[in-house]
Parts: sequence; C-alpha cells; structure tokens
Amino acid sequence: MFKVISIVFSGLLVGLAARTLYPGAVPMGLGRTILLGIAGSLVAGLAASWGSKDNGGINRAGCIASIIGAMVVIFIGRHL
Repeated sequence: MFKVISIVFSGLLVGLAARTLYPGAVPMGLGRTILLGIAGSLVAGLAASWGSKDNGGINRAGCIASIIGAMVVIFIGRHL
C-alpha cells in the first residue's frame, strides 16, 4: 500500500515540476498531472535501463530524468 502511495505522490511532484518547466500553458487536472509524472518516470526508467545495470534507489539524476521524461510526454502529446 505504501508503494502505491509513494508512486502517486512522486508522480504528482514530477508532473507538477514538468508542467511548471514546460514552456507555455499545460492545462490538465490533478489526475492527469499524476499520470504525466508516472509516465515521465517510466520513460526515464526505460531510457536509463538501456545503458545501466544499476537498479538502486532514488538519486538526483533520476529525478531530473523523470522530469525531462514527463516533458517529452507533454511534447509528444501536443504534437500527435
């Protein structure tokens, strides 16, 4: 149960950061923001798994990569 709560909370934080840093308005509700953050984390995790064998913990690079991944998801969503 704690794992689900932490995923939702981190998704919210990553989604809010990505929406704030993305140029222009990104109109979406709280639920879509959480899903955006989770999707960004998945995109960053998949990209990182291609080049690394390390599966350990939380680090700053992973958080920044998650935000960038969420911004990529916003970009793709706007242009498709």
